[in-house]
Amino acid sequence: MTFFGRKVLFIGAHPDDIELGCGALIAHIADRTEVMCVTLSDNQKNPLLGNLVEEHYRSMETLGVPRDHVVLGPFETRRFPHARQEILEFLIQLNHTYHPEIVFVHTKADIHQDHGTVTEEGLRAFRGTTVLGFDVIRSSYGFFPSFLVEVSEADVDRKVTSLRQYKTYAEKYYFSEPVTRATLVRNGALAERPYAEGFDILRIVGAFGSLS
Repeated sequence: MTFFGRKVLFIGAHPDDIELGCGALIAHIADRTEVMCVTLSDNQKNPLLGNLVEEHYRSMETLGVPRDHVVLGPFETRRFPHARQEILEFLIQLNHTYHPEIVFVHTKADIHQDHGTVTEEGLRAFRGTTVLGFDVIRSSYGFFPSFLVEVSEADVDRKVTSLRQYKTYAEKYYFSEPVTRATLVRNGALAERPYAEGFDILRIVGAFGSLS
């Protein structure tokens, strides 16, 4: 699969989800691909997370995604199942306006209620589109990547740097550099490459053709 020249949409439930699951891939493709990153909640009802939105923008900028390609939605954290229909309609509208060719959502192995809702409604909203699932290590249960994308050491470094922008989460184990690097090395070993980002396949839409 070729990403370059495609319109690629990344959808996460909360600030940090996309970077944790896809940061190295985004760093790899952002300067040669049209990338849009949509996070459905800004997580601002929690008074301890007041700096999160600006940290998210800085993190995305580190990966090469400008602010005008970063969208924060209106939905309330931990209440996504109750807003299922509104989330579906939000994603359908996004499909109509952006027309992505490849969509990334949370893996089906994710047990967080918000993450699961994003995936289920994403598959409904983007019918006829390739959809891949990314892993957020703290909430996955039984994830095994079936789609591996080689990334470079420079991409890995940028993912680590992007996660450092989240000062709010500096003490969380899943933001630590060793965990980030170990995950990318492990996925790389599965692909027989130095580093790789790993996803599961939710839907592949393709065509066979002949070379002329």
